[in-house]
Amino acid sequence: MTEARMEGGELLMQMMPRMNDFTLDRYGDLILENARRNQAVLDRGTSLSTLRDLPLGEGDSAIIIAAGPSIRRHDPIRLIKESGYEGTIIATESALYYCLRNGVVPHLTVTLDPHATRIVRWFGDPTLHADKVDADDYYRRQEMDTAYADEMRANEEILDLLSRHGRNIHIAMATSASEAVVNRVLDVGMPIHWWNPMLDDPDQADSQTRSLYRMNRMPCLNAGGNVGSAAWMLAHAVLGKAHVALTGMDFSYYDDTPYTSTQYYHEAVDLVGEENLEKIFVRIFNPHIGAWFYTDPAYFWYRQAFLEMAVDADCRTYNCTQGGILFGDHINFEPLADFLSTCGPISR
Repeated sequence: MTEARMEGGELLMQMMPRMNDFTLDRYGDLILENARRNQAVLDRGTSLSTLRDLPLGEGDSAIIIAAGPSIRRHDPIRLIKESGYEGTIIATESALYYCLRNGVVPHLTVTLDPHATRIVRWFGDPTLHADKVDADDYYRRQEMDTAYADEMRANEEILDLLSRHGRNIHIAMATSASEAVVNRVLDVGMPIHWWNPMLDDPDQADSQTRSLYRMNRMPCLNAGGNVGSAAWMLAHAVLGKAHVALTGMDFSYYDDTPYTSTQYYHEAVDLVGEENLEKIFVRIFNPHIGAWFYTDPAYFWYRQAFLEMAVDADCRTYNCTQGGILFGDHINFEPLADFLSTCGPISR
């Protein structure tokens, strides 16, 4: 096993045993509320299970394109295009803009987060105006896609790109999706495949996952708490891909990233105060590339969940992110060029 060297994060480690409870306390009611509202439009799509019968790419491999900071530093789409890869491409909703403006139309995208106003921005928000931009620094603050520096211009471009290409992109839509996201996807005409996020142990009588299933009878998927892991799970458990490569799956930040540029910076300050941030972030050494990264409680939890899920996965997983902290047993950490040389352009 590839052991991770870690420094700091005393408070983070104390939080780990309760992360699922924290998440349900924060988002559980919103997820159920969104799912109840989305019952009215379930007939505008189909079950996630229908993806099994669709010809999404050639061969038995898939590449996941997520939107972690390594995307900006390594630009995986360049290699994907140069290789002539013809396998399945699955993009998180946060990576749609990156894909489309670089001339790649993914076969499938995935959305999960129930946030009422933020997630629709990945699809283009028809109601966006300057006051909305000024009120929320989520996009301009983070070390993410630099194309978002001019938020209004980027939004206009996304609106146009999705209007032109959306009908050719299938979407695995969690029933937890917000009204704004659902309306935007319906307006664009993206083919919808519904699923329920697995929130807790469905074997428990009072399980919220059971409540979701009883509500709509849609398939339940263990998404590992985040859209990138959901895309990976879809690739092997639903599409049946034997070889799945990950790009942009950092679950962390480069060591030179200021805390103010992290996704949950404001929440971390509210929780422990600016003076205690060193205790809530943990630094992890990646031995495959000889570099340090750091992460917060949410992303560390996602990492641990992924490593647990990878043990039982019926695929071979290749982390081609070339950064971050997702490494360990059952994950091949290798450059994307190596994956493409063995699993592309048409997978074996």
